[in-house]
Amino acid sequence: MKSRIQVKIRPRAKRSGLRSPAGDCVRIDVQSPPVDGRANAELIEIIARLAGVPISRVTVVLGKTSTQKLIEVEGIRQEELVARLQ
Repeated sequence: MKSRIQVKIRPRAKRSGLRSPAGDCVRIDVQSPPVDGRANAELIEIIARLAGVPISRVTVVLGKTSTQKLIEVEGIRQEELVARLQ
């Protein structure tokens, strides 16, 4: 089972973590700069931790170079993922 969620990230934030839900999009702050995929790697770690799945099950489907991304999480139902991220 695969779930997808839209995420808007803010790189170079003071603190990393879930900021707030915004409609159908989740806002997440990351401390890493958007250089060499470091912000994406930190985002994947945060989502994996919040969803309770291994990092290998979280991928960026769309938006690798954008602040708006489509994230796919394997091994968790869509409703459960949304509930954990909000």
